Amino acid sequence: MSDESRLLFDVPGPRARRRIRIATGVSLVAIAALLALVLHQFAQHGQLAADQWSMYGQWPIIHFLLTGIGQTLLVTAVGAAIAFPLGALIALVRLSRNRVARALARGYVELFRAIPLLLLLYVFLFALPRAGLTFPIFWQLLIPIALSNAPVVAEIFRAGVLAQDRGQAEAAHSLGMTYWQAMRWVVLPQAVRKLLPALVSQLVRLLKDSSLGYVVSYLELLHKTQVLGEYYHTVLSSYLVGAACYVVINASLSWLASRLERRQRG
Repeated sequence: MSDESRLLFDVPGPRARRRIRIATGVSLVAIAALLALVLHQFAQHGQLAADQWSMYGQWPIIHFLLTGIGQTLLVTAVGAAIAFPLGALIALVRLSRNRVARALARGYVELFRAIPLLLLLYVFLFALPRAGLTFPIFWQLLIPIALSNAPVVAEIFRAGVLAQDRGQAEAAHSLGMTYWQAMRWVVLPQAVRKLLPALVSQLVRLLKDSSLGYVVSYLELLHKTQVLGEYYHTVLSSYLVGAACYVVINASLSWLASRLERRQRG
């Protein structure tokens, strides 16, 4: 066990390790029993029948789901392209010497961290059109996601900048650089390298946020699985297949974040 781990909790002794093993074994048995019960209930109600699953081997169904995955990844990519630079800018404004700018940036962060994403979607779907401001379906989903994620990204960037050695910024200022030049050319590039795992992990939240596309009738992956299940009367299998797709995508992003973190440590 590393020294850092020892600082978090005491190393368990022989009795504690024995209790941990027993608790782990009991938990695994309970989970296995629960899973067996669930599968039994599915089988009793015909949810495990071949006709409930054979459709997913047909190309039209596969293509339908793949287009949903593509729409989900599109929202995630464009949302990241907007939220990440916006978050970085907000973080730098919060760290600037201008009190008014700092107050405005802090107000934005606190406001949009407090407002639920679903409420923002309803604002863009119902409130703004009544005021004469209408967006296409894609942007009705994307803008609220970007506005909701930008404050989180801003706090990640701000923490990364504050974690840097102050001597870096002071050295840049001694060379005649302004605050923004020092941040752009010296401090921020170093912070971004250390923040890459956290930023990649933030993509997982962006991807999960895209599952609210059904609110604005945007055909992303979850909405397509819902349509598929209702049309073919295979709701359970459709949602399970959709969940499996989300697990694969999120696991890939998590693996990428872990690999970047290991590379940074190495």
